[in-house]
Amino acid sequence: MRHDADRHQLASAAVVVGTDGSATADAAVRWAAETAARKGRRLLIVHGLDLAVTRGVLGGHLTMVSSVIEAMHGHGDQILAQARALACELAPDRTVATELSEANPAKSLITLSESAHLVVIGATGGVGTLAHLGSTVLAVAGHGRGAIVVVRGSGQPTDRSGPVVVGADGSPVGEAALGAAFAEASERNVELVTVHAWSDLTVGEYAGTSYLEIPIVDLEIAEHALLAERMAGWQEKYPSSALPQRRRSIRSNRPTTFVRGLPGSSRSASSHSRDVAAVEDR
Repeated sequence: MRHDADRHQLASAAVVVGTDGSATADAAVRWAAETAARKGRRLLIVHGLDLAVTRGVLGGHLTMVSSVIEAMHGHGDQILAQARALACELAPDRTVATELSEANPAKSLITLSESAHLVVIGATGGVGTLAHLGSTVLAVAGHGRGAIVVVRGSGQPTDRSGPVVVGADGSPVGEAALGAAFAEASERNVELVTVHAWSDLTVGEYAGTSYLEIPIVDLEIAEHALLAERMAGWQEKYPSSALPQRRRSIRSNRPTTFVRGLPGSSRSASSHSRDVAAVEDR
């Protein structure tokens, strides 16, 4: 979540979604179409061919390059047509456009993110700690501008009443994520859960002081105060009387693992029953 908010709020800013024709991409298209309909914005569906890689692999075989590229264009058009049909079923009153790009998919989405209201992409399957995200998702999330939405799974969710979960570390960097989470929860009329994870074992690690010499209760009070301070301004803009809120301050017995602002333990656990999880850019 980055801070170039103004351009992303323009009426002309579209909801952009990337697709490769997979089941997870279809889930992203469904989420994007529903969001575009709810927000009253146009939808742009994008498919990237990454022809530079194809040309590099085929080298000087010009005849083969031409036929392969023609086939890739045809396949890309088919993917976009199917995605557009899916989106139009869910958002019949919205303008749904498609774009077939010859560039790398991640680069295409990163470029479009400069002026998009938000960019949506599906998480792919795989193994390993981050393989479930995929290289395109990691690239777009790491270098895109504005709000980047990663849709997990390939099924059709039946419940849209789940809470919005936001991870807050208490730093100014996280303000954009807090703002987006409050706005999303208010728009959906659902509960907002704020998760703040902290570790009492590392406070004195670099100050030559054993953590056992620091009263845990003092640390916990300070962390609660930090979270309350960050939340105060947003609570005034979105009064609690109209927006249920729940705060969780989690003390961990080890440093929380972050992947570009995503604690690997507490936020992941909190996100299992959520509808939307928001995190800050690091």
